[in-house]
Amino acid sequence: MQLQDKQRIAVLSAIAIAIHSIENLIPMPLPWLRLGLSNIITLIAFLLGGLRIAFLITLIRVTVSSMLIGTFPGPAFILSLSGGISGIAGLWLSSIIPVLGITGLSVIAALFNISGQLIVAYFLFIKRPEAVLVIAPFLILLSTTTGTLNGFISAGVLKRINNKGVV
Repeated sequence: MQLQDKQRIAVLSAIAIAIHSIENLIPMPLPWLRLGLSNIITLIAFLLGGLRIAFLITLIRVTVSSMLIGTFPGPAFILSLSGGISGIAGLWLSSIIPVLGITGLSVIAALFNISGQLIVAYFLFIKRPEAVLVIAPFLILLSTTTGTLNGFISAGVLKRINNKGVV
């Protein structure tokens, strides 16, 4: 791994951790509900540096953030990690389809993220399919919305990065 890649991973991980920490301070109607704004950094990292860099940033962000907010190694950490890994898998699979733009990639990653979390929640914690089926439509709608928002923000950030020549 090149020194430039290591620096990019460190800086983007720090930004993602900061965003995650700030987002954690925002009151939400449900305590486990988050907008996933730090996933913007994952998407940008994926588009600029590829799968490996995005995966490493996700692992660092989830682990360090969970340590900072006190959820390591509990259920919230496990769900966050499963969602992050699933989202990265969704990015990788959907990047194969050349017609998807940044927002499309973001929505698919968000849907993979929530799907991974629902599957892990079912097998490890809930074990009641009706409970997962009741909440799934709401979470899928929310994921689509936040994935779209994160995609628009990511596109704007990438446009500014490209205009400034910072990569």
